[in-house]
Amino acid sequence: MRYEWFIGLRYLKAKRKQTFISIITVISIAGVMVGVMTLIVVLSVMSGFEKTLKEKILGTQAHLIILKASQEGMDQYEEVIQKIREVKGVLSAAPFIFSQVMLSSGSNVSGVVLKGIDPDQEGKVTELANNLKVGKLQDLREVQAGEPPGIILGAELAKHLSTAPGDILQVISPLGTMTPMGMMPRMKRFRAVGIFHSGMYEYDNTMAYVSIESAQKFFGMGAQVTGIEVKTGDIYRVREIGREIQRKLGFPFWTKDWMEMNRNLFSALRLEKIAMFIILVLIVLVAAFNIISTLIMVVMEKNKDIAILKSMGASSKGILKIFMIEGLVIGVVGTILGTFLGLLAAFNLEKITGFVENLFGFKILASDVYYIDKLPSQVNPLDVWIITATAILISLLATLYPSWRASKLDPAEALRYE
Repeated sequence: MRYEWFIGLRYLKAKRKQTFISIITVISIAGVMVGVMTLIVVLSVMSGFEKTLKEKILGTQAHLIILKASQEGMDQYEEVIQKIREVKGVLSAAPFIFSQVMLSSGSNVSGVVLKGIDPDQEGKVTELANNLKVGKLQDLREVQAGEPPGIILGAELAKHLSTAPGDILQVISPLGTMTPMGMMPRMKRFRAVGIFHSGMYEYDNTMAYVSIESAQKFFGMGAQVTGIEVKTGDIYRVREIGREIQRKLGFPFWTKDWMEMNRNLFSALRLEKIAMFIILVLIVLVAAFNIISTLIMVVMEKNKDIAILKSMGASSKGILKIFMIEGLVIGVVGTILGTFLGLLAAFNLEKITGFVENLFGFKILASDVYYIDKLPSQVNPLDVWIITATAILISLLATLYPSWRASKLDPAEALRYE
């Protein structure tokens, strides 16, 4: 072992009269550890939040939708679907009708997005069939004679309207019909046949589904639909596939992919992740100041030792290395401990949050505020490498000034009064 490493590691063990320096060293290690651990946990939660949000969005939305530029209804959509299915990368396509309506249960009223779907095809383009807690998609078409057509509600919407399967609801459209009495809103009775739960409050509280035939009759669209929704084999190639579909269909058709539809949301998440990284790095910076303070005190305490080493032939570079090694060891030990505890917490976050919620009797995440009802976690190896590298780099930079100061010590001056 080179003398720089031997002496640098020895200086980490304080003598009895230097207990204060030893305490500051432990605090420095703890500071780096807490900073690294917090960074790993928080960034893992944000990565998990983004992943979960993406899964839930893609479970409710199609990967791609095709509309008409004129915003008019789409005629002969079966031919359009056939052309879309011929495009490489497209797995399935289904028609849909989309409009905002009022939904009344008698005692409560709510504004919702009513979506007309093909029960036979919807399960091939979205995860709606898997999200159903009560009923099935085919119930939208299987209507008894004299019964109102079926409607499927989000779990939160059903709760808000105090509605259970079998209850009758009134759907009111602002797109009314002209009568001798003036413009009258369209109204139609539907029977609740199913309830879905996507895990995203925004969808569970605002979405309702009916069969595409019921939607066409209610909105007076004849054989038209609003557009076509598409499922692709690769969610990250949707833009490329969308351009190919546009080339095949030509004007006036245009496409919109899931990334474009949710651009603002995911951009905000990325910015928040960067902001959180910058803010939490401040914890490591505070620990770095502790490293600087510790090394300065060690340098002051070891003036005589440094002078003797220089008198024995130690170079300024060697003295510099001694104190850089001491500071770097503090940073590396803190980083290793922080990484271990951070990964331990991140991989067991669901158990930890469940224990805290049961212990204190409150919900950490309110689904109506945070879109989701559980605290997700996804450890990104790249994030972990960036965090550990940043922590070690900051620790190394923190050693430069005290080490430089020690290397410039004049041995004659230090030994003058000895």
